[in-house]
Amino acid sequence: MLTPQQKDQFHRNGYLVIRGFVSPEDVATLLARSKTLLQDFSLEDHPLTKFTTSDGGHVGDAYFLESGCQIRYFLEEDAVVDGKLMRPKDKAVNKIGHALHELDPAFRKVTLENERMRALVRDLQFHRDPVALQSMVITKQPQIGKSRGKVGEHNDSTFLYTDPPSALGFWIALEQCTASNGALSFLPGSHLTAPITKRFVRVPGGGTGFEPLVSTEVAEQVAAQSKAASDSYILETCEPGDLVLIHGSVLHKSERNTSDRTRFAYTFHMIDSHATYDEKNWLQPTPAMPFSRIFV
Repeated sequence: MLTPQQKDQFHRNGYLVIRGFVSPEDVATLLARSKTLLQDFSLEDHPLTKFTTSDGGHVGDAYFLESGCQIRYFLEEDAVVDGKLMRPKDKAVNKIGHALHELDPAFRKVTLENERMRALVRDLQFHRDPVALQSMVITKQPQIGKSRGKVGEHNDSTFLYTDPPSALGFWIALEQCTASNGALSFLPGSHLTAPITKRFVRVPGGGTGFEPLVSTEVAEQVAAQSKAASDSYILETCEPGDLVLIHGSVLHKSERNTSDRTRFAYTFHMIDSHATYDEKNWLQPTPAMPFSRIFV
């Protein structure tokens, strides 16, 4: 499945692009299903929850915190003004999550019922016992507000924290991803040099926030180092069906969508069941929907 060179590249850079991993037929099915979900979801009981995890404001209402066993719809920050939706609903959604891999047959087929995916996970040997814990469709809407879907520098283990860190992302392009519509960029090797400085948690009394994992001095040093290395980021353009494996500690980002096209992607994450995943994490398994075993 993976060549020795691909494995070396993943461990050296912290990510790996596998071209054409998902078939054109499956890509077409996932993209069509994503658009159907956007058209069909109801606004009648939707709390108009906007998705943001910036330091200035965190999404933390029940609609978000209880979405680990649901399929729910999170809006762009600039899509809602004074409690009113300012765009058609299918053009206002930032992402759909977080249980597509369990609840929707099309996404489940590609994620949990995919022998090729299992073979890849087995070959990579990143986890002793991998479990899938969440999944999302990210739409990367064009021409909305100042941010236009910009996602700043981050690593995934900040948001899906285990001890020791074990998050692994699977990011599948459903549409062409270019420099103009917000393709992913990576800082190669940063998973080996940049520690996880904070984690996204539920806070006492409700809501979410960031809990520091290192001193302020260390966090400032890490931020300064990554800023100094900003010119070393590599843009990875993708075609539909390309899969990007993302180490949970590697720094990555995506710029504004300045085009007139969406940039749909399907992404899901795994962790190692042998690592500690505690009650502080924003996403929690339930008795009805525990984290999904990959090898059963």
